[in-house]
Amino acid sequence: MAVNRGLLAVSLGVAVVVSVTGGWLLSSDDSSGIAADDQVSYNSAVVAQIPSIGTNAQVEGDPLPDITVQDNDGNDVALRSLIGTPLIINFWYSTCGPCKVELSGFGKVHAELGDQIRFVGINPSDTPEVNVSFAADRGVRYELLRDPDGAYSDAVGIATAPVTLFVAADGTIVRQTGVLDEAELRQYAEQLLA
Repeated sequence: MAVNRGLLAVSLGVAVVVSVTGGWLLSSDDSSGIAADDQVSYNSAVVAQIPSIGTNAQVEGDPLPDITVQDNDGNDVALRSLIGTPLIINFWYSTCGPCKVELSGFGKVHAELGDQIRFVGINPSDTPEVNVSFAADRGVRYELLRDPDGAYSDAVGIATAPVTLFVAADGTIVRQTGVLDEAELRQYAEQLLA
């Protein structure tokens, strides 16, 4: 799984600020009774979690968020304006290894079912030119949007990519997945139509 670089950078920045501030406070607070050469131990267990699909927010059963993304020309597109037919939204970007692997399967399933399901790709980081050319090189011919300000990834709670949402015609998110192979994508798409 690829890591959302913006979220990772913010997390690391916060960790550094907290560590430096905490160290400064501990070293400058004479009222603590702890001398600089005393040994201090922390007895509480701490668990670190490496970002994975499990760290993404669970949005199944939620309505598709009412936010705005952009098309490749920079025009605003209201996400909820996509509702009306079954919808598959794939969140990807060109430097995401698993995204590269699954995109050709998306192109093939779209070619088979695109007249019944609206396929949309949302890219958080690539330029419009890379967004279009990278997807086209993998057989993707469906609508490509951009999330340059992170509104979509924030609203859906994405920490890692790829993430695919399967949305019913009424706008309800009925399935959320990580990386998909072509067979899984086809199966879930057919279930969306059932």
